[in-house]
Amino acid sequence: MDEPVERVDDQDRVLGVVVGRRQAVREGWLHRIAVTVCRDERGRILVHRRAEHLWRFPGLHEVMVGGAVAVGESYEQAASRELAEELGVRVLPRLLFTFLNRGGLSPHWLGVHEVVVSDPDAVVPDPDEVARHSWLTEPELRSALLEWGFTPDSHETMSRYLTFRTARS
Repeated sequence: MDEPVERVDDQDRVLGVVVGRRQAVREGWLHRIAVTVCRDERGRILVHRRAEHLWRFPGLHEVMVGGAVAVGESYEQAASRELAEELGVRVLPRLLFTFLNRGGLSPHWLGVHEVVVSDPDAVVPDPDEVARHSWLTEPELRSALLEWGFTPDSHETMSRYLTFRTARS
């Protein structure tokens, strides 16, 4: 079995059925994904380009860093693990909200986190995951979302994230 995940229902409750992530995607079964928006202390947002050899969305840009929630993991634990694996950042991100995401390869629950990276130069992306990265201001990011190729769920997730931040302040 490939990367094992738990199937969940349309209320994000674990059904207790362990399946491979590729099978969940192929069958359209709900499962959990944890992503994190990384900001620096100046408010810039990390954007990265996915490596060309990845099976999902090779070479596309992404605003979030993340991946599947493993069996028995919380959204926060998965987000923290993915940050360490993909960027070398070791911190516990804060879960902001979840939503049923129907964009992308298949429907899934998406747990959206945020973390402030105090030293952007300390970010060391895994070259097997990230081809390149940069820090963009919100206006630069809004332009990039219109001009660059992004993963299917980047637009909706970023819109929800920015709405959440605006409502919170």
